[in-house]
Amino acid sequence: MAMLVSASSVTAAEPRNYPIRPITFVVPSVAGNVNDAAARLIGQELTKTWGQAVVVENKPGAGTTTGTKYVAKSPKDGYTALLTFTAHIQNPSLFPNIGYDPIKDFETVSLIAKSSVILAVSPDAPYKTIAQLVAAVKASPGTLSYGSYGLGTTGHILGELLKRDAGMDIQHVPYKGGAPLANDLAAGHIKIGMIAVGTAMPLLQAGKIIPLAITGEKRSELLPKVPTFLESGFKGFEPEAWMGLLFPAGTPKEYSEVLSREIGRIVRLPEITTRLHGLVLEPVGNSPDEFARILKNDMDKWSQLIQQLGIKME
Repeated sequence: MAMLVSASSVTAAEPRNYPIRPITFVVPSVAGNVNDAAARLIGQELTKTWGQAVVVENKPGAGTTTGTKYVAKSPKDGYTALLTFTAHIQNPSLFPNIGYDPIKDFETVSLIAKSSVILAVSPDAPYKTIAQLVAAVKASPGTLSYGSYGLGTTGHILGELLKRDAGMDIQHVPYKGGAPLANDLAAGHIKIGMIAVGTAMPLLQAGKIIPLAITGEKRSELLPKVPTFLESGFKGFEPEAWMGLLFPAGTPKEYSEVLSREIGRIVRLPEITTRLHGLVLEPVGNSPDEFARILKNDMDKWSQLIQQLGIKME
């Protein structure tokens, strides 16, 4: 009897027949961005390990809700997963009637990596600290603008938070993605921007964009010289952006456990860590339960912040 119990426990923890066919990672954004690149990197390593293809399918639209809704309604068999990011738990507060619950309709697998957002300025901008920027805006209220990588994005939300807490009269200019914002910052067409580090890094390294502050509770290992917003006297910028993997709710938990362990192993491989750092991502690879706690805590934080700032998407 003891042997039978032991054998059944192993089978429950390690489903021997999973996976037996290709797995699809749905990315709810366009191809070619950081999330897409990370999905393909993880997928390639899983394919090597399992001998089963991991297909990355991009389903952008409606602020990531198109691809997310698709996965929520997919078969609960462990062969369709959502590789998503922070917008997953921001969207319910931004969009009315999105058609799914970001927590109840999904099984957590693993938080893959964390990223950051920076407040950056053009190289010819006269301000080199947040204090100088705030003083300049207050000296000419209503005349300056800041750019973000889109309405309702983390950059937009944090830009409005800084605007409120610093008491600045400054206009928001939403761009259609981070690349055009980065290019305009470098060219000086817009002087101030809230931009994802991964998008900005090539121009940061070239000195064509100047960082003033970065999100997070502590300085990023990838940009150790850039002070946090907290160091600069502004609270509420601690939640870090992330990307993680989810299954549709009802998918057997043992599949989440198996995939979670593989992701944890993969992101800690030296060559994969190096490549993730190249995408300006900090590897995590945690358990389903750990990711579930982060998902819940971050959703509470972002929903409260979005409500306080009065940000709504039509």
